[in-house]
Amino acid sequence: MRNLIIRTLTGAVYVLLLIGCTVYSPVSAFFFFAIAAAGTLWEFGTLMNTYNGANLPRPINAMAGLVLVAAVWLSAIASPQTAKMLALYGLLLLYIIISELYRRAENPLKNWALCFASQIYIAVPFALLPLLSIVYNADSNTFAYNWIYPIALFIFLWVNDTFAYLCGCSLQKYIPLKLFPRISPKKSWIGSFGGGLFTLLAAVLIWLWQPETMPLWRWLGFGLTVVVFGTWGDLVESLIKRQLGIKDSGHILPGHGGLLDRFDSALLVIPASVIYFILT
Repeated sequence: MRNLIIRTLTGAVYVLLLIGCTVYSPVSAFFFFAIAAAGTLWEFGTLMNTYNGANLPRPINAMAGLVLVAAVWLSAIASPQTAKMLALYGLLLLYIIISELYRRAENPLKNWALCFASQIYIAVPFALLPLLSIVYNADSNTFAYNWIYPIALFIFLWVNDTFAYLCGCSLQKYIPLKLFPRISPKKSWIGSFGGGLFTLLAAVLIWLWQPETMPLWRWLGFGLTVVVFGTWGDLVESLIKRQLGIKDSGHILPGHGGLLDRFDSALLVIPASVIYFILT
């Protein structure tokens, strides 16, 4: 019961912070996701240094991710500071490369590979979020912030995760088909189907709430994109943890594990959603 209370309180604080910061203003949204990106990069570096024999420069790698997030948020509003932030990001990446000449690490190639992989896997998705929320209006030459799309993305993720778990627990004994037993033995096809079905229902409800945003078919496509890539994102993190031989990526969120555990699905969903909106 104590663990359930801790897990519930932690989850509530996390959800309130994410929704509150995203809805309040683009500035608060930037700070929330920039800090989340830096924290997740730091956690990734800790995992690789502890369990994979690497020696990543965690502070610089985390700072680089934060700077990349800042650069893209600034570019979304055509800020003249964008070029400076991109230059700073490039400088930090150069530091990561050149520093291996002096750090005397046992495997500099592994450090380089993991640093740059973490920038693609973690920093880039967080940096792409403003492309879902900041829109340029050519008629008035202004920028509008619309928080409904990033909020909907996370709502879809939470609905999919929750109902995939509930449907899997209650119906798996009747349809015992495993989704990906090599990576995640507990995931089932019936759970994934149930999570997807309720996510599409959530998409319909959001469309009914905000019908002026985009057509129903586009909301349904958005929801389906989140379901598919969210499942893959969860499996990718499960693959990482299975290879490292760990259960949770960290302990910063009591009852929920680490930041990578909370944002694993979003790391694939965000870029996939940006691509979806560009193509449709």
